[in-house]
Amino acid sequence: MDCIQVRNVTKRFNQFIALNNISLTFEEGKIHGIVGRNGSGKTVLFKCICGFMYPELGEIIVNGKRIGKDTDIAEDVGIIIENPGFLPNYSGYKNLRFLAELSGNVKKTRIEDVLELVGLDPSNRKNVGKYSMGMRQRLGIAQAILENPSLLILDEPMNGLDNQGVKDMRRLFLSLKEEGKTILLASHNKEDISVLCDTVIEMDHGEIISCS
Repeated sequence: MDCIQVRNVTKRFNQFIALNNISLTFEEGKIHGIVGRNGSGKTVLFKCICGFMYPELGEIIVNGKRIGKDTDIAEDVGIIIENPGFLPNYSGYKNLRFLAELSGNVKKTRIEDVLELVGLDPSNRKNVGKYSMGMRQRLGIAQAILENPSLLILDEPMNGLDNQGVKDMRRLFLSLKEEGKTILLASHNKEDISVLCDTVIEMDHGEIISCS
């Protein structure tokens, strides 16, 4: 069953065509890789799927709802797009606790669990402003999975991670797939794609140039 349908989507910025009549489907329960050079359209596609941008033409359906019509923002989705933003003067735990309080349906034990899943110590009181880039990226992944979404949209989730961090996150993503999660993953790292992905879509200049 397809959890995402992208139908004849075109997105422009003035005269620049970022997405040119894109049509794709993403089957649930798999990891789907999106590859391409900077400017190929990967991030714009992700933003349109999430509802952060709307296309001029076409439609996107996520979990049965049309983005921009049935719902403004995609629901039941964990997202990493560009650099995760956090309150720098608070710990990782407190940052996630604030987010949990906004949603109202995340228990304290869940916050501790997701921090441990990404390799962070829930009791560490270091402010996020003093985190390394790798620690911030781990916290971003923790934020994405905090509410146990069925769909993850991850744009370069390995950025800033050392070799051990990459191995840890690969294991995590594969375990999430085993739980039935669907993951869209953009990466410049060919090994990430080959190790993790069930399907691979290559983009260039806003178009799909290959699917496998």
